[in-house]
Amino acid sequence: MIDIRTFMLVLGIGNIGFALLMAGYARGQASHPAMRVWAIARLVQGCAHLAGWLRPDLPSNGVAAAANTALIIGTALELAAYCVFLGLRRWLSALLPLTLLAVMAMVGARALHMPLAKLMVLMSTLLGLYSMAMAWLLLRPGAHGSVLQQMIGWNNLVFAIAMGARAWYGVGAPHTHLFSAGAIQSITFLTGYFVMIVNGFGFLLLCKEKDDARMIQLATIDSLTGLINRHAFFDRTDSARALSLRQRSPIALMMIDLDHFKKINDCFGHATGDEALVLFAATARATLRDHDIMGRLGGEEFALVLPATDLEGAILAAERLRMTVAAAVLPTSGGDYSMTISVGVVVIDPHEHINAALARADHALYAAKTGGRNRVNVGHTQLRVVGR
Repeated sequence: MIDIRTFMLVLGIGNIGFALLMAGYARGQASHPAMRVWAIARLVQGCAHLAGWLRPDLPSNGVAAAANTALIIGTALELAAYCVFLGLRRWLSALLPLTLLAVMAMVGARALHMPLAKLMVLMSTLLGLYSMAMAWLLLRPGAHGSVLQQMIGWNNLVFAIAMGARAWYGVGAPHTHLFSAGAIQSITFLTGYFVMIVNGFGFLLLCKEKDDARMIQLATIDSLTGLINRHAFFDRTDSARALSLRQRSPIALMMIDLDHFKKINDCFGHATGDEALVLFAATARATLRDHDIMGRLGGEEFALVLPATDLEGAILAAERLRMTVAAAVLPTSGGDYSMTISVGVVVIDPHEHINAALARADHALYAAKTGGRNRVNVGHTQLRVVGR
């Protein structure tokens, strides 16, 4: 059997160590806010375990009550960190009153001099419920978490089961207490140590995983419209062209420009101009297929690639987009405004450089604008030089 008191010292030092590690990582860069909450949770839990380790030398009800209260609060903060990470505000709003009830139940039980075995049952039940809630948040249907998130969730579930077994054991053993030796006690503390190690490093990696994804998004997504930016558009278009070449399927390209965009800015202000771009992007997304590639190249200029689409299909798609945008209404200070777009359409030649295709589509777009705007114009065919 393991020495329970020594294990509590290990848990205390380990949790405080994790708190310092995460605090240092969070301070060194723009990390996820959940990591700061997690670091505080680990610090509070570590202090709770150290207070528990000191209980035999300081046999005071105050020390025991402080240790139990700190452990409840620290575990609640750990659950709060998951809520912050997953963006679950409703859970956060319910967590505070539930934690206050848990603390009041523990303090009340000690004030009424509840037997140590029953106190252990109460604490085990409370901690088990918190762990079960963490497991549910990470493993619930629709969470769509990564493998790392699922691993942490199953870890919490195992700890919840261990705490439930400990509570059940305490019900049938009226003379047991926190430092009692036994298989259930040993399994519980070993499980707690495993949870501390795996979940500690796991949550750190989970936050880093999300931070990295956010940085990639910032580097590839236009912050105003939510469409991909110029650099990402060219990258994805190259991949789509390579796939099209392998599959010997056509691929179409459109250049799109909002008509009279300068007039919108001049008459209604740049904020309304931004709203026009956002409205166009949302309207366009609603008409596109999942595998279509649309990006903002700059200002009011957009480009759209349609894989597996010939010229006829591209013209139909462009007309559908043009009519959908014309039907959308932009609220302005001067009343509702109906936007229109001009579109240049080409089919990319299999061996054509993307810049050449863009130039042809841009030439067709210019023809559409000079021809009266609010229209679709087809670009000239790529010329091929055939050797003798």
